[in-house]
Amino acid sequence: MIKDKLLLLFRVFGVFFQIGPSTFGGGYAMIPVIEKEVITKRGWLAQSEMGHVITIAGSAPGGVGINAAAYIGYRVGGIPGAVAAVAGITMPTFVIVCVLSMCYSLFEHQVKVAAALKGIHGAVIALIMLAAYKMAKTALFDRTTKLVSAAALLLLLFTSINQIVVMLGGIVVGIVVVMTKKKLGFQANTKKDEAKTTQGLAYPEYYI
Repeated sequence: MIKDKLLLLFRVFGVFFQIGPSTFGGGYAMIPVIEKEVITKRGWLAQSEMGHVITIAGSAPGGVGINAAAYIGYRVGGIPGAVAAVAGITMPTFVIVCVLSMCYSLFEHQVKVAAALKGIHGAVIALIMLAAYKMAKTALFDRTTKLVSAAALLLLLFTSINQIVVMLGGIVVGIVVVMTKKKLGFQANTKKDEAKTTQGLAYPEYYI
């Protein structure tokens, strides 16, 4: 029993140890890789739970990638699993950043280095867009969620309102809509019907 738990913790650590140094951009750019490793390859979480992971990771203080790792690690192995996941995802990145920080001053004026960084910027944007698309497939499942999402996007783009206020407003709207539907006798769905959910996108390899 103890041996199985330790083996599981080593697996959790190993998975996130691979994810940390293999993704550029951090945060939401890590989400497609985390989904591929955790859901597609190992089945530790259901496909429908990825939206919950992103929501909790983005809402909690700290980095999105680290928060997602802590959440998934906790779901898989409790508190020790969360510690293993966070240690795995942060350790290699910490070492790489320290090394790059020491070496960057020597190569910052190299044309090839600048070109490589510009290419990485474009790839990070693509990863974030893919994460947003995958999240939308799970989170936007009826007219209410689509309208709330559109309203939140417009508020963030064209006003100076704080993101926390927008998030809290979404929570209030969701609660009011669900309670109103139930009071009027209508069906109030709070998640997408898994039977209608299609299989996720085929992922390219993100490892560099």
